[in-house]
Amino acid sequence: MIIFSAEKALKISSLPDLHLLHFMEFTNTLKNQARGKNSSQHETMRKALLICGILSSLLYAAITMAVPLQWEDYDSASQTVSELSAVGAPTRMLWILVSSPYTFLVIAFSWGVWKSAGENRRLRIAGGLMIAYGALGVIWPFAPMHLRETLAAGGSTVSDTVHIALGAVTELLYLLALGFAAVAFGRPFRVYSVVTFVVLLIFGTLTFLDAPHIATNQPTPFIGVWERINIGVFLVWMIVLALILLQKEKQQTRGKRVK
Repeated sequence: MIIFSAEKALKISSLPDLHLLHFMEFTNTLKNQARGKNSSQHETMRKALLICGILSSLLYAAITMAVPLQWEDYDSASQTVSELSAVGAPTRMLWILVSSPYTFLVIAFSWGVWKSAGENRRLRIAGGLMIAYGALGVIWPFAPMHLRETLAAGGSTVSDTVHIALGAVTELLYLLALGFAAVAFGRPFRVYSVVTFVVLLIFGTLTFLDAPHIATNQPTPFIGVWERINIGVFLVWMIVLALILLQKEKQQTRGKRVK
């Protein structure tokens, strides 16, 4: 009877410890679920940001083809994209309206690149450079060039100078971003990025050589072709980078599920 009472007392005295143990297990389960939920939300956010890179390229390609159709005298082969938003151009307001989302999509994508970099320092630098590249897009509408006829008549202003400076800085930023992203991944993407860089360099030089003729209103029969090749090559590169990072996210998600 005494032994039974002792055993019963021991069981009763151990009940608080059992309850505490169960409570701790329950708390840990909730914490793990919360961590898993937060991790899942972060992954979804990163994927959404990376998809913005694909959308931005498709949008810009679409507007460079659609907006010129609204200007009867515009020739895509012999005129630059900047002339679509020039002071006095009939497509200026339309261009500003439809191109604004591109700027924010690029910034979102660049933030996604930064977030996806993890400990990859080179990719993080590339993401930072691309954020700066995207942020410059906010300034572009406030620094338009003037039409060729106006420039030839001596109507150039500070706006034209700032426009040229923005173009130079923008090109430098995306070339640097391309370089850092190239060395952040394996050989296939590195080779592809080098080829992209060479193409950008060639057609960028051709565009640069023709550019002075704009201010004197002289013929530039292929400047639009050179520039659009440059633009297209860079837009495709951004899509490829986005797809690689999305694939990386997918592989990481699978790895977590296996664990």
